Amino acid sequence: MGTTNHPPKALKGAILSITTYLVLSILKVVFGIIYNSEAVLADGFNNTTDIIASIAVYIGIRIAALPRDAEHKYGHAKMETLAALVASLIMVAVGVFVLLNSIANLLRGEYVEPNPLAAVVAFLSALVMFGVYAYNTNLAKKTRSLALKAAAKDNLADAMISIGATFGVLFAYFKLPWMDTVLAVLIAGMIIRTAIQIFLDATHQLSDGFPPDLVDEYEETIGEFESVKEVREIKGRHLGNHVMLDVTIAVDGELTVDEAHDLCDEIERKLDERHAVDSVHIHIEPA
Repeated sequence: MGTTNHPPKALKGAILSITTYLVLSILKVVFGIIYNSEAVLADGFNNTTDIIASIAVYIGIRIAALPRDAEHKYGHAKMETLAALVASLIMVAVGVFVLLNSIANLLRGEYVEPNPLAAVVAFLSALVMFGVYAYNTNLAKKTRSLALKAAAKDNLADAMISIGATFGVLFAYFKLPWMDTVLAVLIAGMIIRTAIQIFLDATHQLSDGFPPDLVDEYEETIGEFESVKEVREIKGRHLGNHVMLDVTIAVDGELTVDEAHDLCDEIERKLDERHAVDSVHIHIEPA
């Protein structure tokens, strides 16, 4: 597996998330209390845990960028996936907390009418998070960073949560203050749903799960080579932001060792150019 300068670039997204969440969490918690908005306050508490999750992503990307050593011959790339897993668990914890607290308030009938200015805070926060989401999504595609992709999903969820908080305050302005608490419950549900999705994606990759449709694409590309008589097996797995393949192909038994070696090099080059597969082990068998 070749070296890459992608992880340092991916760090920019993690740093942006940490900085943004730090500022927004302070603003939302303060204004949520001042303006009596449970939805904005819940959104603010969500952002405080997002700081921890983003720090976990930052650490994961940093460790994943470390070079291979005697005990890690494949490098440390899986730390990115572990970082995404940690981030999802943190998100679940805050989601459950907000959910239970909001449900308890609904059952007790405890809610107050928030100040309309809270809607401005929530809406501006949503705009900021949509911007961070767009930046991190684009950066995740360029760097193929799984941890940053998970962070981007969290950014989008936070933007939608802030939109929900905005509507919660507006409902309260029209004499429906209990809707603010109801939307806090919905916000908690969105946090938990996003966290579960990130958790499932991370565990799927850590258990070497791999999309069958990608395998089909790789097989089609390899089959384009005239010297390849049959693609007998393809096994793939993710190692952080890398795709690793084990491929078995059948070729004419009359091929020389040099010709077979050149064929493998061409297949590896084509897979890298077309599908960004940077680590391929090819086993050759006679047709």
